[in-house]
Amino acid sequence: MAARNPDVDVQIACMTESHLEYARTLAAFYPESKVSYELLRMPHRLRRRIEEKGPGPLEKIAVLAMNRSYFSQFSGIVVPERTSLYLKRMGVRKPRLAWTRHGAGDRAVGFAKDTRLFDFIVLSGKKIEKRLLQQGAITPGRYHRGTYAKFDIVQRMNHSARPLFNNARPVVLYNPHFSSRLSSWEKFGDQILAFFAQQDRYNLIFAPHIRLFDRNREAGEALRQRFSGCDNLLIDPGSTRSVDMTYTMAADLYLGDVSSQVAEFMIRPRPCVFLNAHNARWENDNNYSFWQLGEVLDDPDRLADTLDNAFLIHPQFRDRQTAYFSETFELPDNQPTAPAAADAMVDYLRRCA
Repeated sequence: MAARNPDVDVQIACMTESHLEYARTLAAFYPESKVSYELLRMPHRLRRRIEEKGPGPLEKIAVLAMNRSYFSQFSGIVVPERTSLYLKRMGVRKPRLAWTRHGAGDRAVGFAKDTRLFDFIVLSGKKIEKRLLQQGAITPGRYHRGTYAKFDIVQRMNHSARPLFNNARPVVLYNPHFSSRLSSWEKFGDQILAFFAQQDRYNLIFAPHIRLFDRNREAGEALRQRFSGCDNLLIDPGSTRSVDMTYTMAADLYLGDVSSQVAEFMIRPRPCVFLNAHNARWENDNNYSFWQLGEVLDDPDRLADTLDNAFLIHPQFRDRQTAYFSETFELPDNQPTAPAAADAMVDYLRRCA
């Protein structure tokens, strides 16, 4: 938005200094853009707690309330999450709220009823457009389809293909979700890590959803220390490499449950195994449509055979994975997709003005 519209004042607002610093490192990949940075106002004690433990839902809402006057000055506010909708309840009426969505997964949370409260939504592809239209959450002229900006910036980062392990074994990425109602971590996690630590057939990257240890970073660090002697295990409880596709690009097989990162993993079709730790009846449920892309396992005792088999039977899933990716993302000729969304949002704000 800043690069294509010099008359638009773009500010990046964060809760902590570390978040601002990360935003600056990403902005460095867009040197043609002029943006400014704002540290949201809050008591020092609260900021320190958020730095140490991550923000909980009530803390997020409190910070929004403390910064109502700051947010009120804008024509538009662009967010990747839904908590910011509370600004409307707090009397922040002038800015239009644009939602870039969080990932491109199929879970119900991405299609919650309150999505219709956003003024503008950016969608990655046809599948998501169809589902939101069916529930009346979007209307023509108030959304843009065909953008997934994360792919743009990952391409600009130009990650080297440096191997993460010093051997030629296949690499498995275990990527459990953070929600205890849906994740495989609490029920299967220990057994899965122990299995990989005791075998010599596979390398494992354990990179869960970045929020799994967000509120208990000590537990994440203890886990990393516990397996520090295993050369075939890479334990990352929540670094930036968990979100910049370092691991999804490096892995040969995806092992997970409901994280939307599997959609990004499909940028290159590869074997998948999904862990059904809650006896979900998933076969005809749109919220689990990505479980059609590989084997579904409900007993971790069968993990060894299932992994071996996943590589053998992958050809029967390849076409399905390719179709899923094309329905989820629209990437014309591998060109950047963010510029079109930026233009669409600015055009929408001009029309509103």
